[in-house]
Amino acid sequence: MKTSYSDKAFTTIIHIVLLALVIVTLYPLLYVTLASISDAGQLITHKGFLFKPLGFSIEAYKSVFNNPAILKGYRNTLFILVFGVTTNLIVTSLGAYVLSRKNVMWNNVFIFIVVITMFFSGGLIPLYLVVKGVGLIDSLWATILPFAVNTFNLIIMRTAFMAVPESLEESAKMDGANHFVILFRIIIPLSMPVIAVMILYYAVEKWNGWFYASIFLKDRELYPLQLTLREILISNNTDSMSTGANAADQFQIGETIKYATIMVASVPILILYPFVQKYFVKGVMIGAVKG
Repeated sequence: MKTSYSDKAFTTIIHIVLLALVIVTLYPLLYVTLASISDAGQLITHKGFLFKPLGFSIEAYKSVFNNPAILKGYRNTLFILVFGVTTNLIVTSLGAYVLSRKNVMWNNVFIFIVVITMFFSGGLIPLYLVVKGVGLIDSLWATILPFAVNTFNLIIMRTAFMAVPESLEESAKMDGANHFVILFRIIIPLSMPVIAVMILYYAVEKWNGWFYASIFLKDRELYPLQLTLREILISNNTDSMSTGANAADQFQIGETIKYATIMVASVPILILYPFVQKYFVKGVMIGAVKG
């Protein structure tokens, strides 16, 4: 089939726009990467775009990994990530399974109650009072248990579970399978693309979370990585990582330390994405469109 000039022009414009979006998206990451390995003295005097390292130095990374606050932040974030994502997947799977069954009494009422939480909530103060009332203040579980279910993810997973043929469930029941066997040995294995997407969604949410940690955690030993990063960037607090230098050198080194800290906090979650990317589009489509 011949392509008309208007179609070619439209395709060309789309390609140009997408290329521009890629550049706009990737350049900040490139800038931070190059700045983190640049010489501090040259970087502080540089203006404009950055397309190559200004000199080469890994002193900023040495300072970052020698900072005990960063290492503690990693430890706390990994705890929140592992136990948080595990809790999210278990609770979301159980809730989605119940809501996806057609023979559950008042199913539509439960779905309405769940969906309405996407638009209305009690607010921050009632949430804080609840967390305080159950004794979770100054505990890493305060960033996990109150957020065990994301309503949007629950709806996606419910829709995916509804796409599994009922004949498989009926056959399993005839063989004596209970609901837990049906869920964990039939429905979840058939919904792995959606499970992979849920892992990515929840992992990014846990890794980037800092707001509720800043409210519920008072002990600095419990600060997650992103909250430590926020203090470094906003409070300009890099003195503890650039000890042994005079005031001028501390200011220069502090700039590269900020970029190195951003890289240290961002790279792990960027590494995770390629492993689940192949499931991403398929998983979202399965969970978003009812078969």
